[in-house]
Parts: sequence; structure tokens; C-alpha cells
Amino acid sequence: MSAEQNKALVRRMVDELQCGHNLDVVDELFAADFVDHSVPPGLPLGREGVKMQFAMFFNAFPDLRVVIHDQVAESDDVVTRKTFHGTHQGDLIGIPPTGRSVAFDVIDILRVQHGKITDHWNVVDQLGLMHQIGAIPAPEPVSV
Repeated sequence: MSAEQNKALVRRMVDELQCGHNLDVVDELFAADFVDHSVPPGLPLGREGVKMQFAMFFNAFPDLRVVIHDQVAESDDVVTRKTFHGTHQGDLIGIPPTGRSVAFDVIDILRVQHGKITDHWNVVDQLGLMHQIGAIPAPEPVSV
């Protein structure tokens, strides 16, 4: 597949899974031997881990939506910079719902081979997310 086709596949994943909350699309878009190299602790590395992670997010943020800011593709890799938006309305890793709106940034690297997503790495602004839902206090201002 071309770099543009790989980017389109990743955009479809964002649209249908992350924005559309369709967990069934994981089996269609992700390879059977998919590996998540950034899997949260306690989740399986494969497709089932993806489903479990997003089921948790959809429960915590039922209005979860994603905005893609940039996408770059080279060879089999697609890098996407995006922002997740939602309202904390359900339990998130033991943190009860706060009703707060959140926006947190994510950079994903997905490897696409033979029309399927085979590997995933990411960087997530977890500190920003935890601050927004009140799980950690706001940092003290630094005086100069």
C-alpha cells in the first residue's frame, strides 16, 4: 500500500473506532498478530487489549471524539498528532466521574503492512488528563 493509503486506513481507524466507538472494527483493521508496544499495564498486547482499553475510555468519556491535527507517513509507518476530547462521566482506572471536560494530546505511530495495522506506539499527555479530572493537583506557579 502507498503512504496515502496507509494514512487513509489510520484515519478510518480514528473515525470508526475512536470517534465512532465501534470496537468491532478492531478485528477488521488490526492484524491478527498486532502488537501494542505502548499497552497500559495489565492489558493484553494484541487486539483484545485495544478493545479493552477503548471500552474503558468509552465508559469514562461517552462523548469521546478525536481531532487529527497532523499525519505523516513514511514507508509502513503513520504518525498522527491528535487531541482527544470528552466529558468525564464514568469511572477511569478507579477515578470516579467528575463531569469535567477534558482535552489531551496523543501522538500515535502505527505500522501498516498488507492493509492491516500491525504495531502501535504512542505518547499520551497522561499528566494533563489526570490534572483535568482532578486526580492530581495543579502545579504551583514558578516565579522567575
